[in-house]
Amino acid sequence: MERRKALGLIAATGAATAASFTAAPAFGVDASRAAGAAGQGKTAAKGGHTFALDKTVKRTAVRFKNRYGIEVAADLYVPKKGKGKLPALVVSGPFGAVKEQSSGLYANEFARRGYVALAFDPSFTGESGGTVRDVASPDIYTEDYSAAVDFLGLQKIVDRKRIGAQAICGLSGMALTAAAADSRIKAVATTSMYDMSRSISRGHENYYTREQRQKVVDHVSRQRWIDAENGAYARLSHEVPFDENGNVAPSDRVLPQALPEDADPVTKSFFDYYRTERGYHPRSINSTTAWTATTPMSFFAFPLMTNIDLLAPRKALLVAGADAHSRYYSEDVQAKAPDTIDLMIVPGADHVDLYDRKDLIPFDRLDEFFTKNLA
Repeated sequence: MERRKALGLIAATGAATAASFTAAPAFGVDASRAAGAAGQGKTAAKGGHTFALDKTVKRTAVRFKNRYGIEVAADLYVPKKGKGKLPALVVSGPFGAVKEQSSGLYANEFARRGYVALAFDPSFTGESGGTVRDVASPDIYTEDYSAAVDFLGLQKIVDRKRIGAQAICGLSGMALTAAAADSRIKAVATTSMYDMSRSISRGHENYYTREQRQKVVDHVSRQRWIDAENGAYARLSHEVPFDENGNVAPSDRVLPQALPEDADPVTKSFFDYYRTERGYHPRSINSTTAWTATTPMSFFAFPLMTNIDLLAPRKALLVAGADAHSRYYSEDVQAKAPDTIDLMIVPGADHVDLYDRKDLIPFDRLDEFFTKNLA
């Protein structure tokens, strides 16, 4: 089933009343798909991490403020035997995830390989500050990357001339946008990239018609009146689906509480990560709830990666699964700047596989890329 229809399925099943947490593995998925989070399910369900900390790595909870004054929560991963000034990486994503999930797994692995790595919760999410909870802002999320660079550059163990960014899924567009505007970020890598401005304002593979785009704008605009009158912020779909009659049909959950028997492959893969012991976390929007209903407004207004040409002569590496429904995002961005941006396609991998499947995530290639471009 196409991703556009998957959104409609999620809208139709989001209010399901089955148990709020389904144990892995689900729907006959090979147990190897849970390799990144094996044995961590109960810990994560209580607010811990979905992966085991490497014995050679030290993890410390830290806080810093972005230039809007919002406090950003992060975990700092440092190799225990690191000596001298080390290269550093800012890590975040996926969109709707928290630092205890995929970004922390990446940071842990990079620290094992000798980097100082900072996995952070974007503003308004997870343990980060922001009065309104779970509202997404492409502008502020982009700023969070630069604020993380500020923090890393002040650490005595970090070589501030060798700071890069590693982004996953929906935070990838923000990382590339930040790097284009902040030359302190010397190199950027992404995995399973999503352009959230494009996805939210135009739909998967640009399927929204002009009429549908206007309907989404009208829906969000009406919701602003509702929120203003209620003095509270409703939660509804950030990628707005349509029903069979052509009307907007938002859900109050990103993912259904229980997986329907006829669920499409995309929904299945996301469910298998966020709604099972493999990747579930109580602070993750994707695991438990939905974004604020007016979140799409800023993504209609703020296109990401507009100035991607300013990344040069610095380099980027985009990694996508060969079977990923999101693969075209990476291919389209790489095509805009082929001399600056490299593309790596991982055989046998879908979008979610690159969240935590260490047998498929090309850490050796990512390490090679950062070693060369942070030199």
